[in-house]
Amino acid sequence: MELFTMDFFAALLAIVVIDLVLAGDNAIVIGLAARNLPKDQQKKAVVYGTLGAIVIRGLATLLAVYMLKIPGLLLGGGLFLVWIAYKLQNDENKHGDIKASGTLGQAIRTIIIADTVMGIDNVLAVAGAAHGSFALVVIGLLISVPIMVWGSQMILKVIERFPVTIYIGAAVLAYTAGKMITDEPFLHPFIGEIAFVKWAVILAVIAGVLIAGRRKKPVVEQPLEKGA
Repeated sequence: MELFTMDFFAALLAIVVIDLVLAGDNAIVIGLAARNLPKDQQKKAVVYGTLGAIVIRGLATLLAVYMLKIPGLLLGGGLFLVWIAYKLQNDENKHGDIKASGTLGQAIRTIIIADTVMGIDNVLAVAGAAHGSFALVVIGLLISVPIMVWGSQMILKVIERFPVTIYIGAAVLAYTAGKMITDEPFLHPFIGEIAFVKWAVILAVIAGVLIAGRRKKPVVEQPLEKGA
């Protein structure tokens, strides 16, 4: 992919949106791991723990960009992203198994390990959105890292206050999944290079994910009135 073209900036925007929407888990991990530390150490745990997690996630993403060039993995990764986009709309974000740490070192270690394990969806999504471009991954991280380090709690509050953010993120993930599926070499005999067919598949994936997510949303039961 050529640098600083419309396709480049569209892919970069997708990477930043994916990073920010999926940063909700990052904020929860940070909050749980550092909540028992003294106030002066909480900031250090947030900065060092998140930076360590981002370094590992960045290296894993670069590896994933390379691996997605192996035939068949684009299709598998695309289908996995469809599932992630669907789950994103209905995930209750339960992280009760992450315990608060008593020391700064333990908190940093907890943040790095937990974020690495939970960041598989982010790694795969960013790698797919990068379309084989290592430069896109690096630039996307340079833009997203400062926001995630210093604004992780704000991101979580925005997502909670404006639920539509989740659906925007799910649509971007679904779009990335659709692009990965239509770019799979195994499917070229069926899809070919016709732009209309590719966009039809991508739009069908986006619509399917959003419709399925909305229908799966739990219905909040209203309390029965007295005497009913």
